[in-house]
Amino acid sequence: MDINQIYQLAIKLGISSDLRGEKHVKKLLAKTKQKYEKLSGENKKEFDKEKLSNPYSDSRVFVDHGRPVKKILAGIDITPAEVLMAKDLGVDLIIGHHPVGSALADLGDVMHLQADVLAMYGVPINIAEALTKERISEVARGVSAENHYRSVDAAKIYKMGLMCTHTITDNLVATFLDQLIKKAKPETVGEIIDVLKKVPEYQIAIEQKSGPTIFVGRPDNSTGKIVVTEITGGTEGAVGIYEKMAQAGIGTIIGMHMSESRKSEAQKYHMNVVVAGHMSSDSIGMNLFLDELEKKGIEIIPCAGLIRVSRNKKKSQKKK
Repeated sequence: MDINQIYQLAIKLGISSDLRGEKHVKKLLAKTKQKYEKLSGENKKEFDKEKLSNPYSDSRVFVDHGRPVKKILAGIDITPAEVLMAKDLGVDLIIGHHPVGSALADLGDVMHLQADVLAMYGVPINIAEALTKERISEVARGVSAENHYRSVDAAKIYKMGLMCTHTITDNLVATFLDQLIKKAKPETVGEIIDVLKKVPEYQIAIEQKSGPTIFVGRPDNSTGKIVVTEITGGTEGAVGIYEKMAQAGIGTIIGMHMSESRKSEAQKYHMNVVVAGHMSSDSIGMNLFLDELEKKGIEIIPCAGLIRVSRNKKKSQKKK
């Protein structure tokens, strides 16, 4: 495979695992195309044409050398240090999870996904959109001072392939957890923890002292309606959303991480919060993508916080 083929596969997987459904995402892409066609002059020239086929602006290719990819260095956070490591290891492509370059600068754009998912769970779409727009502005201001292109520039110097798959692989883990919870049907918050502890990445995270934990609530609390709204969609949602989620009948949130201000709000509205773990949850999403590349005969070298678990090995062992 070459880098473009890997990128197209990533987009396909991201769309197929989107909580909103493939039909909804394709409808959004059609609207983006209509918006682009109505533009003229300088506005059309400045339009990000990648958005016509990739609905996740925080997942992009930054360096494509055009050569076949046989070895990949994959990690959660990619810095110039990882680029140097890749050069030393003779790697063809670096795949990071967290966004860099323009993908980081445009992180807020993918957060519209949060409003759509909240609406699916019963929060009125007008309220979800209003609160999400406020949070998008906050995130945009927060990343504006970042040195977005530091890692990209390092990759360009070494002509090292570089891409990131943020919301794409967050979608994969969100769907993975959603299906896992629906199948297990836990009735208490403690039972959710028990379900998560059976996942290999979370088992390793427990050894690393960063396993699944209850942020708000008690193990014997009833779960009520369980949602995975804090797993995908760029970053944490708006503080004010927890009141609206409680009013929509949501009882338990499963997320990757949660700030103190949001924890306090969730607690105020008597919601349970289970934090599955950040690096471990990101690793699940990355692993589900990397497994597909491994099936193509590509070697995967994990780094930078990635807990690599190959489900291909498990399947081959079962066949034996």
